[in-house]
Amino acid sequence: MKKYQINLTLTQVEPLNERYALIKARPQEGPLPEMAPGQFAQLKVEGSNTTFLRRPISIHFVDEEHGEVWFLVQAVGDGTRRLAGMKAGDTLDAVLPLGRGFTIPSPADGPCLLVGGGVGIAPLLYLGACMSRRGGQPVFLLGARKATDLVELSLFRQYGPVYVTTEDGSMGEKGFVTQHSLLQEQRFAHISVCGPGPMMKAVAAYARRQGIACEVSLENMMACGLGACLCCVEDTEHGHVCVCKEGPVFNINELKWQI
Repeated sequence: MKKYQINLTLTQVEPLNERYALIKARPQEGPLPEMAPGQFAQLKVEGSNTTFLRRPISIHFVDEEHGEVWFLVQAVGDGTRRLAGMKAGDTLDAVLPLGRGFTIPSPADGPCLLVGGGVGIAPLLYLGACMSRRGGQPVFLLGARKATDLVELSLFRQYGPVYVTTEDGSMGEKGFVTQHSLLQEQRFAHISVCGPGPMMKAVAAYARRQGIACEVSLENMMACGLGACLCCVEDTEHGHVCVCKEGPVFNINELKWQI
């Protein structure tokens, strides 16, 4: 899929809570390029004395009706704080779409489970939308530390049922996503996962025990986004590969995880 460096005009920046902001933007010229769920963008941070490299941000959603691409930004450092603090009308320099996205299984295969934790929920909204539009049956299982960390649940519910876990029990079932009763009550044809490494490894281990096809979106540290700097290398069955180029989505059977 061809990559583009384009200037986006922000149409909306909505703080969702103290940690997350939703950014909506459209190209200043021409239509949005084709993008697949699970791909990402490298966003340029302006006006920072500490952030010299672009920041990799998942493609959260593509609103074809309004010609917009959405980004869910977690403000954790100076770069992401500046992105989250931008205003409608600002210009955002983006390189996209980058990387390899998720597989969209055939609707005939049966229901698919989409598991997200923290900001790892970001690529799952567009993935669920694409599955639903093709007649698939996405089911979302989203985890967080506490209820106030969960965002956009109503948006996810537009495309499939949503189940929740929180570590403190303030919403949904108490515990981790791998402890949710849904995993014992329903059988899934495919699992797609994005979130913290330990969570993804735990879900991958469950999928292997159950014989379920599973893909994970890795969150290795990235700099260039093009496979040139070698800082996001992952050891796989095919050798050492750059996550930004050969991923970020991998079938779990490709990864040399000790599960």
